[in-house]
Formats: sequence, C-alpha cells, structure tokens
Amino acid sequence: MRYLSTVYVRNHRARVRHRRGSLLVTSPDGSQRVPLEAIDALVLLGGGQITTQALEACVRRGVRVSALRSNGAVRFVVGHATGGNVHLRIALYGAVTDPDHSLALSKAIVAAKLQNSRKVVGRWARDEKDPSVADRLASRSAEILARVPRLVEADSGNHIRGIEGDAARIYFGGVRQVVSKCGFEFSARTRRPPRDPVNAMLGFCYGLLVTEFTGAIESVGLDYQMGFFHRPRSGRPSLALDLAEELRPLTDRFVVSLLRRGQIGADGFVETPGGGVYLSDEGRTRLIKAWERHKEAEMPHAVLDRSIGRWALPSVQATLLARHLRGDLPAYPPFVMS
Repeated sequence: MRYLSTVYVRNHRARVRHRRGSLLVTSPDGSQRVPLEAIDALVLLGGGQITTQALEACVRRGVRVSALRSNGAVRFVVGHATGGNVHLRIALYGAVTDPDHSLALSKAIVAAKLQNSRKVVGRWARDEKDPSVADRLASRSAEILARVPRLVEADSGNHIRGIEGDAARIYFGGVRQVVSKCGFEFSARTRRPPRDPVNAMLGFCYGLLVTEFTGAIESVGLDYQMGFFHRPRSGRPSLALDLAEELRPLTDRFVVSLLRRGQIGADGFVETPGGGVYLSDEGRTRLIKAWERHKEAEMPHAVLDRSIGRWALPSVQATLLARHLRGDLPAYPPFVMS
C-alpha cells in the first residue's frame, strides 16, 4: 500500500519483484505495480520478501529498503552507496573516539530531547480541562526542565544516561496520565515484547523514525552505526538512534494525539499468548496513513529560521551534523521544538 513517497508492504505473504523499472508487489490480495522513480523508500512489515533483483534495482535508484519486526524493531536497512567523502567519515570516527567531543555531542542531543519532552508535557498541561491533572502535568514539565542544567556537569556518557533516564521516568509518567483519560493503560516503556497498546504504537513509530534517520545519515556520507550517546555496537544503528532522540517527544505527541482523537481504538491491536500486544493489520493501516500526514506537517526550525516539513527534519539534522564535523559549524545545533 503506497502513501506519498513511501511504499509500505503490510502483507506477511507479500513478495516484491522488479519488472521494467517498477516494483511489482504481489500477495494473496492481488498485485500492485509501483514505478521506482515515484518513491524514495520501501518498508517491509513482518514477513514480506523481496527478490535480489528488486533489491538491486532499489539500490541503483537510491530507494531505501527497510524491514521492521511487528514491534517496530529494525531488522535491516539497505540503501544506496554511501555519499559524501572519506574525510567526512574520518572526522566522524575521530569525534566518536574523542571522549570530550563525543560527550559534548551527547549533551547537545539529550538536552534537546529533554527540552522537547518538557514542551510536549507542558502542551498537554495547557490542553487539560481538569485543573488538578493540569497542575500535575505542569509540575512534570518543570521537573524535566530542571534536569537540563545538570547535563553541563556530566562528566561521562553514563552520567548523561542517568540524567536522561531520570527525566524519562518523569516524562512517561505524564504520558500515563494523559492516555489513561483515553481508556488506555500505560505503566512504563516495554519493548520486547510491548505489553500494551501504547507501547505497541510507540515502538512501531520509533522504528519508522530510525529508518528515516538511517537513510538521511547515509545520504550525507556519514556512518549510521557510529554514535555518540548510543555507543557503537555491532549491528546497531547508533548514530540514527542518537539523532532520533531529538524527535522522540514529537513522535510521542503524535501517538497520544491518535489515542485522544479515537483514531485508533482497542480494536486496532492483537494480543499474543505470551502477553505481547501488537498493532493489528487494520491498526497498522490507520497508523501508517496518519504517520504520512504527520510527516507533511510544517514546523519552525530555529537554525534555518523558517518552517519545514516534518519529513525533512532527518535530512536537515544529518546535514547540520556533517557541517559541524567538517568544521563549518563550531557546535552541532540539535532540533528544539518552538
């Protein structure tokens, strides 16, 4: 099923082949032809398969191919040849292995995440009609903000992770307050497996977000596995996870909005015998449609001094990081919501 410039293959028995400049997606429900020139990404959800010929054609055309598990975890991402130049990647590796530089970049990323988190919770407080609930949310927003100055004194990655984890505990307490009024239970972040509908949606959307950043990072010539806050680890897209931190609160706001508006209800999820909760096929369809609309939303960007589409944020932030590593910018400017 195609939405805008991304093709989402949802059927577990689907097969993607290449034929005369197009992708041919076949499944028990039928077939669909998608011209390669019209898309920039292909996302396989679940057990969908792709032939080597189709994969090669996507790589040649610069179409990013990614596969997600049912909980949103990234199975793999395949893109075109890395752009940029070797000197940029050498600068990235140098920054990752330089404790001071890596610490400074980690602080900037986490500071932006905390600022965005407190703004999201503050917005929920202003929208809340119950004065007592609004006061509790406003208090949480202030508590998160109070953690930002502590990052200045952090002297190690573990220290930063401790501050971020403490703020996340306060933040997700606010998420719990808001979604409980929509009839959904949420106690804490659970990943493998997600234990409730809220975690199912968060995990799935985080997976989509990380694939966007992976493609953006590769397009500017950086190595998406070499992170700062998320240290390099074999098979982990650490740098994509780093930059995605800045947009997680925005993604959380998107998920909460869907629940508050009733766009996805209890019938959008399935529970497995092991206690895991996942989006149903219908729930995924509704979420993906809403996600693509969300990506088209315009939002102010302080560094660019103008509004840009949410879809462009990964590329903008990856470009700003590359400019910093090249020496064009004295510091990396993370994205902070207005």
